[in-house]
Amino acid sequence: MNSFGDAWELICSYCKTKITDVAYNTWIVRIKPLELDFDDNTAYLIVPNDFHRQTITRCYIPLLNEAFEAIFDNKFKIALKTPAEVEQSVPEPPKAEEETVRNYEYTFDTFIVGSSNNFAHAACMAVATNPSKAYNPLFLYGNSGLGKTHLLFAIQNEIRKNYPEKTICYIKIDDFINEMVESLKMKTMIEFRQKYRQVDVLLVDDVQFLGGKEAMQEEFFHTFNALYDAHKQIVLTSDRPPKEIKTLADRLRTRFEQDLIADIQPPDIETRIAIIKRKAELLDVQLSNEVCEFIASKLKSNIRQLEGTVKKLKAKYLLNHEKITISSAQEVIADILNNDVPPEVTVERVIDEVARTFGVSADEIRSQKNKSANISNARHIAIYITREITSLSMVNIGEAFGGRHYSTIIYSLQKVQKQIEKDRKIKELVDDTIKNIRDR
Repeated sequence: MNSFGDAWELICSYCKTKITDVAYNTWIVRIKPLELDFDDNTAYLIVPNDFHRQTITRCYIPLLNEAFEAIFDNKFKIALKTPAEVEQSVPEPPKAEEETVRNYEYTFDTFIVGSSNNFAHAACMAVATNPSKAYNPLFLYGNSGLGKTHLLFAIQNEIRKNYPEKTICYIKIDDFINEMVESLKMKTMIEFRQKYRQVDVLLVDDVQFLGGKEAMQEEFFHTFNALYDAHKQIVLTSDRPPKEIKTLADRLRTRFEQDLIADIQPPDIETRIAIIKRKAELLDVQLSNEVCEFIASKLKSNIRQLEGTVKKLKAKYLLNHEKITISSAQEVIADILNNDVPPEVTVERVIDEVARTFGVSADEIRSQKNKSANISNARHIAIYITREITSLSMVNIGEAFGGRHYSTIIYSLQKVQKQIEKDRKIKELVDDTIKNIRDR
């Protein structure tokens, strides 16, 4: 197991809470861990090219320093290398082996089954054993961090093993939406549709983010129908059941509900202990029963927190080689809980989500010039949501929306409030959008 790789996942998770999704996906995601040198306290990272290195050096080194110190309780110098430089100096870790290890983590063998998830696990096993003939579609729902994505990858790995000829596609619904928008711009929708409508198995994460996005729902509806009519397997996950995604089109909701819906609940303490022990075994870290039970008693509702705690304990052990005790576990749990606090909602997050919902750009929402009906409506709703879920004054909101006068902000608030009172669909759109913003 690549221990620096495990620690790097925690560092990335830390960074994600501090910057926008766009910045995170553009700059942080593309960095790869290379080597952690404890002798000279240097973390070697691989960046795609020199331009990426320049941007990271200029804008994100303080954030990376902060993240490394939060995870390791120790300061590291950060050295950025391009792939060409790595080839000339330190050998790059073998990707095939790393990918095998990463895939192995997300199999049915490594999924700990308990009373909270045994039904969902059995349904996924049935789908993986008999694609398109057991449950189709299979809809999994549950709060974040309970194992939905693990089960999707387990299905993927099992089908690949038993049916190597089948084409499998796993995608987050956000990526589906972004790819569709790009295809519309580049006029490559034919290729986009062929990509998704010719697979044998489609695994889609976080479909709740389709709520309110009419154009995207229309495209996904036809993709769903094409696959279903061709007897191809579809598995979907969400943080809530279809009936609670208020702005989901009725025809999509009925298709999501037409076969099996399985929920995943937070694990009981026996399952939590088993998860901790299994993760420790995979990471080759020794944890006493007392430490496992202590962690399980403190972290009750999120499997990612359990796994993150074990990873960070391993990272601390690599640093100081001291025995892992309840005291050290307590320190790590405090850090995990502090890092897991949702970041404060910003105007940028509100505008980005509303823009995605209405199929417009964030710049168009901020613009003083563009006053088309669709963009004006998106702008009014973004202003209303900003007022609802941030502590900004109306003057500050006006500044964030292109320097608008506070009287314009008052007009937008009143306009949307009247729409909500008269039109249930507008209220559902606002409620779903607020939930999506808070869940990201």
